[in-house]
Amino acid sequence: MAIDKKDINMIAVIGLGGFGGSLARSLCKMGKEVLAVDIDKDLVNEFSTITTGAAAADAADERVLKSLGIKNFDAVAVCMSDIESSICITLLCKQMGIPYVIAKAGNALHKTILEKIGADFVVFPEEYVGEKIASSIFNPTVLEIADLTDDFKIIEIVTPGKWRDKSLIELDIRKRHKVSILMIKRGDEVILNPGGDFVLRTSDLLIMCGGTAELGKLKSKATVAIPDDEIL
Repeated sequence: MAIDKKDINMIAVIGLGGFGGSLARSLCKMGKEVLAVDIDKDLVNEFSTITTGAAAADAADERVLKSLGIKNFDAVAVCMSDIESSICITLLCKQMGIPYVIAKAGNALHKTILEKIGADFVVFPEEYVGEKIASSIFNPTVLEIADLTDDFKIIEIVTPGKWRDKSLIELDIRKRHKVSILMIKRGDEVILNPGGDFVLRTSDLLIMCGGTAELGKLKSKATVAIPDDEIL
């Protein structure tokens, strides 16, 4: 049975990586009841003080999903990086009758499979960001924003001055600013999911995702100012 998105109050977020973690934080700020699930105990501990509930578990196991009371949730966001687990969990959730299943895709084929098995909404950040990068080639000073939910966005900024010539592990952006870098455009090169040893340069374009409030705080650090009507 279809559900009105306005009636979604209880959401389980499975996979607390960059995308899933930012989504969980944003949903909590929206006042939603959030269950954070990941196999990584350290990540679960990090979110246990933020979300309504948190569990370290292998959600690809149907018995585990049932033990988490997943059937009681209005929606489930499957944010796993592992494609096999992502597909398995999405399918299990649909078979268990979850009204609304959101799934993150890692590539075009993954997206197609998720749609085929019944995911109600498939998020493919790289595909969307790729379109934005294509347009920015002709107007590189334009900072684009995508609204994935009311309080969860994707933005593009030029490397902030204080971040130049520093590695991502030095900056620890995810921990310090509660946002994640999905992609970096350097000239004609596109770097997906850059590693911790990646060093930022002056003209790099950073594609970031996170909550509106967190992204808004980066406005003062951006090399090119982000207009208020774009950040809010």
